Amino acid sequence: MEALWFCLVAVMITVYVVLDGFDIGAGVIQRLVARTDEERAQVLSTIGPVWDGNEVWLLAGGGTLYFAFPPLYAAGFSGFYLPLTIVLWLLILRGIAIEFRHHIESEMWRSLWDVIFAGASVLLAVFFGAALGNVVRGVPLDAEGYFFLPLWNDLRVDSSPGILDWYTILAGVAALAVLALHGSLWVALKTAGVVRQRARDLAGRLWWAVVLLVIALTVASFAVQPLLRASFAAAPWGFVFPAIAIAGLLGVRLSRTEETELRGFLCSSVSILGLLTSAAFGVFPNLLTARTNPSFSLTIHNAAAEVYGLRIGLIWWIVGMILASAYTFFVYRHFAGKTPAAPDHQ
Repeated sequence: MEALWFCLVAVMITVYVVLDGFDIGAGVIQRLVARTDEERAQVLSTIGPVWDGNEVWLLAGGGTLYFAFPPLYAAGFSGFYLPLTIVLWLLILRGIAIEFRHHIESEMWRSLWDVIFAGASVLLAVFFGAALGNVVRGVPLDAEGYFFLPLWNDLRVDSSPGILDWYTILAGVAALAVLALHGSLWVALKTAGVVRQRARDLAGRLWWAVVLLVIALTVASFAVQPLLRASFAAAPWGFVFPAIAIAGLLGVRLSRTEETELRGFLCSSVSILGLLTSAAFGVFPNLLTARTNPSFSLTIHNAAAEVYGLRIGLIWWIVGMILASAYTFFVYRHFAGKTPAAPDHQ
């Protein structure tokens, strides 16, 4: 039952990154592919109907994590208090920027919120990547399952690292590139005209950056976290997850025409799926690895809720996910197709 809930949490996080990842990516690239106020509004219109619904999956994932593994939730929010607060403010700023942009008919007003939207999107992508890097690298958990990390110290990976070190910064930059590519493919899929062409050209350049950064991050991950080598050595079938990521990236590269734009975006989603499941497989059964003493690590066994509660909760989780999935399907189905050439925000 504990392993099942670990997989469910991993699924929730992956769905969130795939869905909210493209609208974060759209914010990252907005100033690069849109030169005028109308073009920036066109980029926003590609995510306007769906961005808030995408973030439902973040709430659902956090709720699932809290229900299934309460000690992990408590330790994570204690040790990562500062970065989680920063992430919360970045999410708020993105939402405010999208909603406030069209309230006043002023070019300066709209430009201000466009800059805030782009900046918050960039920082959010970096912080999400750094968060994943912290989970893979491990944290200085004590015997009671708690830890504290400064935002940074000397940027080295040792027994007492900061939230930001050379490895987690690399993970943040890699996440920024991955989500920027994901967002570029979405914007190209949903727009027409010059914005679409710029997004396609940018995706072609970003693909090379993603490949190089993913390779560098993979090598660094195996060097920083020995558990990854042990996990893949013990179960070689786990290499199917990196293979999925590679196949997705190759699919993106081969989908460079107008007729294959949807396939390119779906391949980008597959590559994100492969990357995240590779990380999850590599650290399993650990939820949060202790760098000081491996026996202090939070695992699916010592951090899980009672089995009875997990069984009952699974019923309600299935009901909730059916409703959330149905809503997501309806929204994406209803707003399918290209956006107008130069619309306002909505």
